[in-house]
Amino acid sequence: MHMQTQWFSQHSLPFNLVVAYIPLLATVVTTILSLVLARATLRYAESSDKSLALARDEFERQWSPELHVKLEKVTSRKTTIVVTNLGRISVLLQMVQLRQISMAVPSLRCIVNEPLVGGTTWTDEIGKNLFDCTGDDYEGQIAASVTFFASGRMYRTDWFRFHVQVRRGEILRLDPVNIAAQRIRKLDEDDEAQEMVRDVASAAAAGA
Repeated sequence: MHMQTQWFSQHSLPFNLVVAYIPLLATVVTTILSLVLARATLRYAESSDKSLALARDEFERQWSPELHVKLEKVTSRKTTIVVTNLGRISVLLQMVQLRQISMAVPSLRCIVNEPLVGGTTWTDEIGKNLFDCTGDDYEGQIAASVTFFASGRMYRTDWFRFHVQVRRGEILRLDPVNIAAQRIRKLDEDDEAQEMVRDVASAAAAGA
């Protein structure tokens, strides 16, 4: 009995130290776990923000107006313009413009009033209008652009470029040029808005 009491008296101090350090160890462990959880929460928040941003970009891309313009040679005297609505939103085509790349001002403005539902294509013949732009003999680049309404605002596509070769009033070649087009622009947000509105109004009055 005396030996047991002596053993407890010899080891009482380390045991008390261990008991005293238990709250400290618990605090350290709790702090580490809190930091791990906080980091995991931040990562989850960042991942959620990225997912929301991607979803928003996808929504805007699908529901933003986006048109593709193409000129196709049918015969040596016949050319068609093909306008494809790549977005889901419906648009109202207002004007088709053609110009030579070297010319700052379009040589042709053709007024149209055609609805174009998302995912569909509008086609029209522009054979004579193309010759008004190129003349009977021409080789070089021309560009086509389309102005349209969507969601109550006027937009214009970029200038889609094509290499054309015309000899003696006949179209020998008409090939698209692989230059990335810019996204459409809202005309009511730049200095060109009023000019485009005047173009549409004057051309409509001339055709009346």
